[in-house]
Amino acid sequence: MKAALIAGGVSPSRIVDLAHDLPAHGVREAAFLFREMARGFPPDSVHVAVVDPGVGGRRHPIALATRAGPILVGPDNGVLVPLAEELGWGVAHRIGAPRIGTRARVGTTFDGRDLFAPAAARLANRAPLSTLGPRIRPTRYSLPAATRTREGARGEVLHIDRFGNVITNIPSGWVGPTVTSVSVAVGPSSARSVRWTTSYEALGRGVLGTLGSSFGLVEISVGEGRAAERLRARVGSRVTLGWRRPSSPRTENANSARPRKRG
Repeated sequence: MKAALIAGGVSPSRIVDLAHDLPAHGVREAAFLFREMARGFPPDSVHVAVVDPGVGGRRHPIALATRAGPILVGPDNGVLVPLAEELGWGVAHRIGAPRIGTRARVGTTFDGRDLFAPAAARLANRAPLSTLGPRIRPTRYSLPAATRTREGARGEVLHIDRFGNVITNIPSGWVGPTVTSVSVAVGPSSARSVRWTTSYEALGRGVLGTLGSSFGLVEISVGEGRAAERLRARVGSRVTLGWRRPSSPRTENANSARPRKRG
């Protein structure tokens, strides 16, 4: 519906539907995926994101310009913010229904159809952002950050994909190149030791393990299985990882050179 409305108002146009199956009401997960999926688009792109549990309420519909060029359209509930920070903050304007020149808004529960899609079509046709409504300061929002510990890291689950893979917010670069196993605890469960590997194939069918995801974050997976179900993980579940840094050759040699006491 929204894509048809946009396409009907833009000539010529190319509509790219990035995702249509995100969990309902999941603003945090949507904000993360929106940033990851939309960051590489051309500077004349107009992005629409509608994960909007507060539709019809106090949150404002907004259009936000970025310094890199793309314009972001959606609810002022945080879903646009991580991508806006990635591309560089610009000005934002509140979208006013009378300003977008479409049919009268029907009810207050379908802003994707009644406000966001027609506003995006206007912007794709080079309408100035200021024609949509007055300037507004968007609500600030931050995705949770992981923390490093002495022998690992603490974070949380940001996303569970349709294969049941668990994407954490812990950068995979934190895991050293010589690490081959890590301890994993998700939610209240006890820690378990699993392999750190480079591919699903290397895990083996039905085997739980960890690897670096295409997001550059630690992913917990089961070979040809569903890690989220096995771990009872959900978005927001806390994650604790542990790994041992190997001793330096100097330390190992020093230890081996120490004389043993005779009994």
